[in-house]
Amino acid sequence: MVLAVAVTMVAPGVAAGRLPGTPVPRGFVGMNIDGPMLNAQDGVTLPSQFGLMRSRGVQNIRAVFSWSVAQPYASWAQVPASQSGGFVNGAGGVPTDFAGTDQIVAAAAANGMTVLPTVIGAPSWDAGPRTVLGLARPRDNQPYGWYFSTLIGRYGPHGSFWSQHPDLPRRPIRMWEAWNEPNLSQFWPTRPWAPSYVALLRVAHAAIKKADSGAKVVLASLPNYSWRLLLTIYRVPGARRLFDVVDVHAYTKQPAGVIQILGFVRTSMKLGRDSNKQMIAGEVGWLSTGRQQSRRYDFETTEAGQARNARALLPLLAANRRSLRLLGFYWYTWMGDEYQAADPFNFSGLLSFHSGQVRAKPALAAFGQVARKIEH
Repeated sequence: MVLAVAVTMVAPGVAAGRLPGTPVPRGFVGMNIDGPMLNAQDGVTLPSQFGLMRSRGVQNIRAVFSWSVAQPYASWAQVPASQSGGFVNGAGGVPTDFAGTDQIVAAAAANGMTVLPTVIGAPSWDAGPRTVLGLARPRDNQPYGWYFSTLIGRYGPHGSFWSQHPDLPRRPIRMWEAWNEPNLSQFWPTRPWAPSYVALLRVAHAAIKKADSGAKVVLASLPNYSWRLLLTIYRVPGARRLFDVVDVHAYTKQPAGVIQILGFVRTSMKLGRDSNKQMIAGEVGWLSTGRQQSRRYDFETTEAGQARNARALLPLLAANRRSLRLLGFYWYTWMGDEYQAADPFNFSGLLSFHSGQVRAKPALAAFGQVARKIEH
C-alpha cells in the first residue's frame, strides 16, 4: 500500500504533545472503515460498530464508494430482470444500486457522523487500463463525473436519501475525494500518473461543483513522499484550480514524524501558491504485526506500541492543527482482518477480526481516551 517513509528533518511549527487549550472542532477526529466491517458474510453488525466508534470520540468516517459496485451496468437493457428492482436511474441514464452506500450513510447519520467518500474503481463497461490488483481506471472520464452527480443527488444537501429517511438526522455529504493514491500502481496503472489523473480530476471537479457549488473537492490521497508528489500535481497546468483540500497519508515510525510530513506538505502548498487551502490526514496509524513482523514497513510495531503511538499522536495533531490548517484526521483503520500471512495493513485496526471473532486491542482504549480529551 505504501513505502516506509523515514523522516529525519524537522518541520517548522512542531509542538509538544500537550493538549490544546480549546477543543478541536467537531469532525476533527475521523476513522477509516473497510474490511470485515463492511463484508456482510463476516457477520459484523454495522450499527453496533458505529455506536462503538461514537463512544470512542469518532465524529467523521472515510469510506470507499465503489463505482464499479454501484454501477455494474451501462444501461437498463443490460440489467437482468431479477435485479432491476435494486437499481434506480442515475445521471447519464446509468442504473445505480445505492444499497451499500445507503448502509454506510444511514449508520453514520444515526450516530451524528459525516462521511468522506473516496470514489474509485471504473466498472467493466468503462474500464481502461487495469492495475496489478485489477482495479481499473476509466477509459472515458465522463461517466466518472456522472457518478459524482448521481451521488450528490442522493446524499448532497437536497439528496433523495434525506427525504426518504426523515427519521435520520440530516448529515449531507459536502466533501468528495476523487480517487485514492494514484501515484501507486495498485490504484492507477498509467505512468506517468499525474497528467492522466488530473484529467480525471478535472471531470470530477466540474461535476461536483455543478451539483453542489458549496461542496469541497478533495485531491486523491498522497502517500509516501507526499510533499514531492504534490509538487508533481502542481506542475500539471491548471491542476491547482481543481481541488479544495489536500489529503495526506502520513505513515512513519514515530508520531512526531506524522507532524513533520504534514509540515513538509504545507511547505509544498506554499510553493504551489496554495497556502489558503486546508489539508486532511486521510490515513494515519501503525501496524500491530508484533511477532509476525514482516519488516516490509518501518511503522510495524506491537499492539502495545500501536496503543502508545495513538496516545501520543492525537494530542500532536490537535496542537498543530492551526499552523498546518489541518481540517481533520482519519485513523487507519477501525477493524482489520487478522490472520496468518495476511497483509501487514490487516493489522492496523483498533479492533481485530479473526475466525469470526472481534477483539478489542489496547489501541482502542488509548484512542478513545485521548480523542475525548482533545474534544473536551
